[in-house]
Amino acid sequence: MRVKCVICDKIDKIADDLPLAKRLRNRPIHTYMCDDCYDRIKLKTEERRQPKE
Repeated sequence: MRVKCVICDKIDKIADDLPLAKRLRNRPIHTYMCDDCYDRIKLKTEERRQPKE
């Protein structure tokens, strides 16, 4: 299955039998993010949630 990242518009290919592929096919509200964008957002979120001293 071909999927497109909602942030960077990078096109990836994922296996049709993965749970993610089924979720994307059956529920159009779910979106796909590539690993690079996912990791970048994860790091930024963790930095933001750190208590400031």
